Amino acid sequence: MKKLALYAFILFFIIGCSSKNVLEYNKSDIYWYQKMVHYVSVGDLDKADEYFTSLQSEHFASPLLKEATLIMAQAHMDNEEYLLAKYYLDEYIKRYADKKKEEFAKFLKIKASFLAFKNINRDQKLLRDTIAEALQFAKEYPKSEYSPLVQTILTKLYLAQYVLNDEIASLYERRGKSKAAKIYRKKTENFWLKKDEIDVPTSWYDYLINW
Repeated sequence: MKKLALYAFILFFIIGCSSKNVLEYNKSDIYWYQKMVHYVSVGDLDKADEYFTSLQSEHFASPLLKEATLIMAQAHMDNEEYLLAKYYLDEYIKRYADKKKEEFAKFLKIKASFLAFKNINRDQKLLRDTIAEALQFAKEYPKSEYSPLVQTILTKLYLAQYVLNDEIASLYERRGKSKAAKIYRKKTENFWLKKDEIDVPTSWYDYLINW
């Protein structure tokens, strides 16, 4: 009798799960959107990503996708998942953004790249790319309301680049590679600050974010 009850429970559980899986498709766009927003609100971004994918797959032309894409970008940025944030921002720029919204999304991309820095020695390409993004933004949107923030980010990136070049030059000098050292010393020659005027914390992340 106990075995029969156990089998009945297992069968009920399997049927229940199957029914749930069967129901989780062919839903309205508002259903997927509300589910996505719910899981964003409780911090389950993996589940939110799944519901966003369902919304995008089943309702590719839904007007809700525009807002949903930006919500997911901001949610991943708040969760320090900057590569995923940039993915959603790229999608937003490509598919939905008008001139004004494109400006905002590009600013968020620069911010996401900036916040993604953890170890400047390993993230040298990210450093160069983010500087290039910030310079391009300043060129495209010279009167942007985000310009002061972009300029602050750019200044911090230049400071990081200066210290990095100085450290690389010092390393080459210690190893007796004077030719390579000169190349990096030349990159620091015209900088408006000198090494002893820059207080560099032990953490590069703290240096960039809290300087």
